[in-house]
Amino acid sequence: MKIRIKGNSVRFRLTQSEVKQLSETGSITENTVFGTNVLQYKVKLMPSIQNLRASYSNNQIVMMVPEQDGKNWFHNETVGFENGMELPEGKELHLLLEKDFTCLEDRNEDQSDNYPNPKLQH
Repeated sequence: MKIRIKGNSVRFRLTQSEVKQLSETGSITENTVFGTNVLQYKVKLMPSIQNLRASYSNNQIVMMVPEQDGKNWFHNETVGFENGMELPEGKELHLLLEKDFTCLEDRNEDQSDNYPNPKLQH
């Protein structure tokens, strides 16, 4: 699972096996260790929501996905989900959850579990 944060935008990208795990078990979690501190980021299916939501507390970022969307995601062609979550004082947090495609350019990272990039298909 990859996470990208820029300003008021949070983007999670999941590999094929991660999307499958999310669809089957209802959540997926990753940790990044900073010495004695740990940042945890998680994607979790929630039955009571209609759009992507996110929370942050106790060094944990949780991206919440409508349960039915998440359960079916591994079995369909949907690339991802997007939502602008309203915040206090008229601000907004842009949320994006998507399948991780192989890069168009060669990168020095393991992409064997990524989805085939549609731009490379003929």
